[in-house]
Amino acid sequence: MFEIAELGHTVSKTDYNEQAPVLRTQLLTVQQQLKSCDFPVIILISGVDGGGKGEVINLLNEWMDPRYIRTFAFAAPSDEEKERPKFWRFWRTLPPKGLIGINVGSWYSDPLSRRVYGTIDDNALQIELMQIRQLEKLLIDDGTLIIKCWLHLKKDEQKKRLKALEKDPETSWQVTERDKKHLKMYDDFLTVAERVLTDTSTGDAPWLIVDGSDIHYSSLTVGKHIFNRIQKQIAKRTAEQASKVRIELPHVLQEGQQNVLDSLNLSLVLDKKTYNQELAFYQGKLNKLARLAHEQQRSTILVFEGWDAAGKGGAIRRLTHAVDARAYQVIPIAAPTDEEKQHHYLWRFWRHIPRAGFLTIYDRSWYGRVLVERVEGYASEQEWQRSYSEIVNFEESLTAHGILVLKFWLHIDKDEQLARFKAREQIPYKQYKITEEDYRNREKWDDYQLAVNEMVTRTSTQNTPWILVEGNDKKYARIKIIKLFCERLEKALNV
Repeated sequence: MFEIAELGHTVSKTDYNEQAPVLRTQLLTVQQQLKSCDFPVIILISGVDGGGKGEVINLLNEWMDPRYIRTFAFAAPSDEEKERPKFWRFWRTLPPKGLIGINVGSWYSDPLSRRVYGTIDDNALQIELMQIRQLEKLLIDDGTLIIKCWLHLKKDEQKKRLKALEKDPETSWQVTERDKKHLKMYDDFLTVAERVLTDTSTGDAPWLIVDGSDIHYSSLTVGKHIFNRIQKQIAKRTAEQASKVRIELPHVLQEGQQNVLDSLNLSLVLDKKTYNQELAFYQGKLNKLARLAHEQQRSTILVFEGWDAAGKGGAIRRLTHAVDARAYQVIPIAAPTDEEKQHHYLWRFWRHIPRAGFLTIYDRSWYGRVLVERVEGYASEQEWQRSYSEIVNFEESLTAHGILVLKFWLHIDKDEQLARFKAREQIPYKQYKITEEDYRNREKWDDYQLAVNEMVTRTSTQNTPWILVEGNDKKYARIKIIKLFCERLEKALNV
């Protein structure tokens, strides 16, 4: 499913000088149109050493308005990047809607290089490529346009290009010992590259293979391809927006559908004396485990979801009281900001993935997509339906990196929630927690219950199961949470 430009083709300087201004006008025009669109563009420029990647990228920035382009060069991961899942550094640089991001080196570079050097085998490469396809599909489903260009050179042409660059004092710095080593590994590189391109060229994100021996030809070909892809995507997204139809879903559990929340015993309580004793014991235990996790460079992510006034904040405070303040961060999730709305909904959560040995606590999380965004209609039925698999894949990428992920749902009944609302209204330092929206949300209790039931059922996995917490008694809920955290952390640290 490649798109292969004519190989061995060249463009005369005269033809180039005639075509380049026309192409530049086209690119600037479509770039201006893109600024008001609801999708970003990611351009991946890859290929063999000496294939002219840098020259093409420089020309693209020259032809288009550089204020609305961000160019990123991805070399070997830094120490900071190695401490987080491999896609973290790419998520950080995703362009917002309406803008263009150009990546030289990308999520393909590392697995391709490691397979050529033999540090991974074919099976491991296949897993890496599957994860890349998942990433690209996730972005494409959200509207992102991914344009992938491979600048190719034959072995003799690559050798000739590198020698020419090395001979010229102005460009000799571009040729490294690594480039010379790669030239000797050309055949192995080409074999792996062909497999990578074949396995990841899809209908929505095909590879354009361009002969890089003539910079005039390759730059014009890549530029025209970018113009055509953006133009088509604008037309496609415009048509999709015009044909959107809102689908009304059932607001109650259907007959025979199990409600997982009904299995919880909300009458469970803990007396004050026992609570104080166990709280002191488990906070002390957590303090030791958190310090050990830091020493072992083991990161943890805690996700807190639950009904309004279910006790998330109180539980978080009891946890953090036991941990060095320098070793954790609490991320309160509210409605997305204007900046966050310009990115994929997972973008704002990827930004806060902890470094090795640290703890991140999300007070509400990415599950807002299948809860409040679903119930309130902020996400379309198609958007929140596909997010179940997106979330599972996201969490799998975290646990595959060695991060411990715990997800808590704090459950209370409707009467207890109302009692807590009324109590908050009487306490000056808690009055800020109560808004008209809290009472309005109670009217949609059944809608949220349906959403919670489906969320728990579809996103509980072996590595990241939902932990349902009986929350009518705050003391019982807090001890259950901190105790379970200690147990899971002990198991993860092998102590």
